[in-house]
Amino acid sequence: MKKNIIITGTSRGIGYELVGLLADTKHEVLALSRNEVPISGMGVTNCHCFPCDITDPKDIKKVPAFIKEKWGKVDILINNSGYLVNKPFSKLKKEDFQYSYDVNVFGAAALTQAVLPFMEKDGHVVNISSMGGIQGSLKFPGLAAYSSSKGALITLTEVLAEEYKESGPAFNALALGAVQTEMLEEAFPGFKAPVTAKEMAQYIMDFALTGNQFYNGKILQVSNSTP
Repeated sequence: MKKNIIITGTSRGIGYELVGLLADTKHEVLALSRNEVPISGMGVTNCHCFPCDITDPKDIKKVPAFIKEKWGKVDILINNSGYLVNKPFSKLKKEDFQYSYDVNVFGAAALTQAVLPFMEKDGHVVNISSMGGIQGSLKFPGLAAYSSSKGALITLTEVLAEEYKESGPAFNALALGAVQTEMLEEAFPGFKAPVTAKEMAQYIMDFALTGNQFYNGKILQVSNSTP
């Protein structure tokens, strides 16, 4: 059955690979990122894209307008956008924390609020978090802003699953380990992750399409390494 799927953070990394994988399916995709060029260059007929900064309320309003005009409903929302800053805690500024939370928490929450009226009980919201946000997991030093914001996203997922458990949709979070993406390379030059962006995108796509049948309010740790 064809599904309408919204993905954020699609200009590179896991989000870009997700769009590429879904392009070969029957599903319809709305790919959102601040830079639409990589996706628009794919020339995929079942993929729509426009520039959308999830930290900008004016841009968020474009999304329900699109849904009303083109789709009418949304089956899956994948909050994949992420911002990572690697600095010693003593060097972090308020702005570093602010932007980390703006993208990783507040932006995801704002987009979810905008999309929820178009989702039904069998819908699925998948929040892409990090092992850095898992209590008790090994932490990378330098990621105080990033990891704490990803921990907040995990708690938000659990709360929303409880709040919407009767009406739906389902809310789950995937806490990813290290994945070889541009964002990781920028933060940790030379670090080699054990999983490629495309491999992780395949897992996320499969989970997004079927995971709500088995999970709600769950945080799945998706990592074969430490961290």
